[in-house]
Amino acid sequence: MENKTVVVGMSGGVDSSVSALLLKQQGYNVIGLFMKNWDEKDDRGQCTAEQDYEDVRRVCSKIGIPYYTVNFTKEYMDNVFEAFIKDYEAGRTPNPDVLCNREVKFKPFLRFAKSIGADFIATGHYAQIRHENGKHYLLRAVDENKDQTYFLNQLNQAQLQDVLFPVGGLKKEQVREIAHQHGLITADKKDSTGICFIGERKFREFLKGFIPAQRGDILTMDGKVVGQHEGSMYYTIGQRKGLNVGGIKGDEQGRWFVVKKDVKRNIVYISHDESLLYRNGLTACQFNFIPVHPAKNEFSCLARFRHRQPLFEVNVQCLQDNSVRVQFAQPQRDVNEGQYVVLYDGQLCLGGGYIDSSF
Repeated sequence: MENKTVVVGMSGGVDSSVSALLLKQQGYNVIGLFMKNWDEKDDRGQCTAEQDYEDVRRVCSKIGIPYYTVNFTKEYMDNVFEAFIKDYEAGRTPNPDVLCNREVKFKPFLRFAKSIGADFIATGHYAQIRHENGKHYLLRAVDENKDQTYFLNQLNQAQLQDVLFPVGGLKKEQVREIAHQHGLITADKKDSTGICFIGERKFREFLKGFIPAQRGDILTMDGKVVGQHEGSMYYTIGQRKGLNVGGIKGDEQGRWFVVKKDVKRNIVYISHDESLLYRNGLTACQFNFIPVHPAKNEFSCLARFRHRQPLFEVNVQCLQDNSVRVQFAQPQRDVNEGQYVVLYDGQLCLGGGYIDSSF
């Protein structure tokens, strides 16, 4: 790959660090790119992006590659964060990481890389790519526990055409070992978890800064008021912590679960009956078939609607307007509107869609 240029999206973590290292070893002309997508300090008054950037700088210096930093905060705010807030206001449970990949990491990042002469872009995602007969196929990573194809389900053919996933064929422990062998500062750095713009802050307190709290009733399914909540949008289906309804006189049936929300009336419904959390299927809109739309309008495959959820069997019906109806072979728990359902044919990721409703 001599004379081929690849721009690596570097987050300051071990995965993107090793991705840059491996590409350099393979003979690419490698350029590191640190994307600043969120411009705010945490509760301690510190900007976590500054430490991440310092780690990127040190890694790039160690490897011996040039690096840039670009500010995509406007794109992130307009195309990811605003959608996140609107979904929560509507009582859904959004997944901003999916939109971040589609709207930022594989859009303005891709444009910037091409503008400086890149032949390819690369990221530290745990996924694999295959190119055949002009089509680009997204495949699950070798490390099933770290596989991130769920978060890449909205990428299209143009976005996948010139992408490389250097660590997709490795286990996480192998990645850290490579980082150790080459003295990278990020070798033992803790993996980032949760939503990037919230960080270590309490989720509910963060949301209150954008969605005003509005107290309302917590009801059992038979209509009995058993408590008060601070805003129905703060709760997710299946949630059992933070309900503050324990110790109800005469009630010794066990744990309470959020089983239903009525955002218009600002009511949260809870129950002891876990069977109410299970669904037989869902409908999803804005479905993105990554390689091609299937030849048949009805087919069987595997699916998941949460990252790291074990894959399960489903039957899929393609509807009009890029929508699908997904029937589960076995009932599944905690289907939340606003998340994504992602379909698989073995190792191949077929694509995903935005969960509109469940049944």
